[in-house]
Amino acid sequence: MRKALFIDRDGTLVEEPDDFQLDSFEKLRFRPGVVKWLGRIAAETDFELVIVTNQDGLGTDSFPEESFRPVHELMLKIFEGEGIRFADVLVDRTFERDGAPTRKPGTGMLTAYIDDSDFDLSSSWVIGDRATDIELGKNLGARTVFLAGPNFGLREGDPEPEVVANDWEDIYSAIAAPPRRSEMKRKTSETDITVAIDLDGNGSSEIGTGLPFFDHMLEQLAKHSGFDLAIKAEGDLHIDEHHTIEDVAITLGEAFLGALGDKRGIGRYGFALPMDDCLAQVAVDLGGRNWCVWEAEFKREKIGDMPTEMFFHFFKSFSDKALCNLNIKAEGTNEHHKIEAIFKAFARSLKMAAARDGGDRSLPTTKGVL
Repeated sequence: MRKALFIDRDGTLVEEPDDFQLDSFEKLRFRPGVVKWLGRIAAETDFELVIVTNQDGLGTDSFPEESFRPVHELMLKIFEGEGIRFADVLVDRTFERDGAPTRKPGTGMLTAYIDDSDFDLSSSWVIGDRATDIELGKNLGARTVFLAGPNFGLREGDPEPEVVANDWEDIYSAIAAPPRRSEMKRKTSETDITVAIDLDGNGSSEIGTGLPFFDHMLEQLAKHSGFDLAIKAEGDLHIDEHHTIEDVAITLGEAFLGALGDKRGIGRYGFALPMDDCLAQVAVDLGGRNWCVWEAEFKREKIGDMPTEMFFHFFKSFSDKALCNLNIKAEGTNEHHKIEAIFKAFARSLKMAAARDGGDRSLPTTKGVL
């Protein structure tokens, strides 16, 4: 579905003149960073860009069209020269006292988008420097960014934006490279699991499953992936370990998939590492299909308090819910080293596959969907 950035003009794309009327070339000043960061948004995402602006009394003697139009057209040409093209420019010419439905925060100028069943307003954003821009976003059911500036602020009682940005780099980070966090809960008659993950964290972990060796492996996953990971699990360990390990894997897979978001710009593939006597290889494909190949043999029934038969089951359950391919191989003589090496290689593989690839925000596939 289509989606848009509905962007205010004065105070957001360009500096607001002292008299609030951009009617001469001398008054044209761009907001710092707008060309660079809006240019990156235009190049790296599929948002349509739409200017939505109130121009009080445009066309009247106090604000003639011939004073407004040349400056406005120059602004658009400068943006276009930097790869920033606006699909639409919507201008309301009324005064606030007129109460026109087309004047922001009214949605009258946007009926074509509201009525278009192929347009996803809930995934669109309104960006502006006034409370009326945020109110417009709420009226549309869109997400909102308030861009702080010298002229206007938010007061008590004003609608709250989802993002408060100090500059256009903040806007880019919020829209094109948002935080990749997710929290999932799973509660059954056998377990109560909560998993929170941040794919852009620093490897911190807070793990409690009731199985110390399993906790140790999950801590390795967080540390070597760089993901922040919080897992709290309460399960029927008085019966055995199966349900707890399985449901943690299921919930972790769901949380990981949720945090990945639209998968734009990720590496997709990822790792092999040695650990003393062992060599572990874990290859992953975050391509949206689940499959797990397991070539690792364990001779002990348990390592710590974790049954070795549950190792494959953990990775299979994760791949089923994370919708990824896993190919896992390990060889060596020390059973503890072998599974620890697998978890570390798994972590590094996920880190590589989930990493954002610099400025490339394309989907790593020729199919157009991942």
